[in-house]
Amino acid sequence: MVDVESARGLAPTADPIVTLDVNGRAYSVRLDARVTLLDALRDRLGLVGTKKGCDQGACGACTVHVEGKRVLSCLTLAAQCEGREVTTIEGIAGPYGLHPVQRAFIEHDGFQCGFCTPGQIMSAVALMAEGRAGSDEEIREFMSGNLCRCGAYPHMVAAIREAASAGGDDANV
Repeated sequence: MVDVESARGLAPTADPIVTLDVNGRAYSVRLDARVTLLDALRDRLGLVGTKKGCDQGACGACTVHVEGKRVLSCLTLAAQCEGREVTTIEGIAGPYGLHPVQRAFIEHDGFQCGFCTPGQIMSAVALMAEGRAGSDEEIREFMSGNLCRCGAYPHMVAAIREAASAGGDDANV
C-alpha cells in the first residue's frame, strides 16, 4: 500500500485516511470528506489521465469506472469509493497492450484535440460491457453524456462499433 502523504513528506492532518483501490493498487491518503474522486485522482494520486472539464457532471470528461460501472468522478466523493475498485484510463490497457477501444480510437481517428478522449474511451468500454453497442443509434444514445467540442463523433462511433464487433463486451483484452 502506498501512503501518499509519507511519500510526499507531508505532515499528518486531522482528515481521515481513505484507502482507494485504483487500477489494482491500494492507496492510503488523507482526504477531507468533501474531496471528489476526480480531485483525489488528479491532485493526490497523480493520475491525470482523467480530465476535469465542466466540474458539474455535464460533459463526461471525468468518466471512470467504479466496480465496473461508469461514474462521473467530479460528482462522486472519494470517500464513497473506499473499498470499491476504481479504474481510470491509466488502468484499462491489458497485458498485451492497449485496450481494443483505445486501438480502435487510434485507427479511426476518434479524437482531435484529445481532451475528451479518456472520458469517451472509459464510457465506450462501459457501454460495451453493458451490451449497449448493438447499433450506431444505440452507441450514440449511450455516449450522449460525453461531449466533444471538436465534433469527432462519427469517428468515435465507428471506433466503438469496430471494437464491439471485434471484442464484444470483453473490457480487459
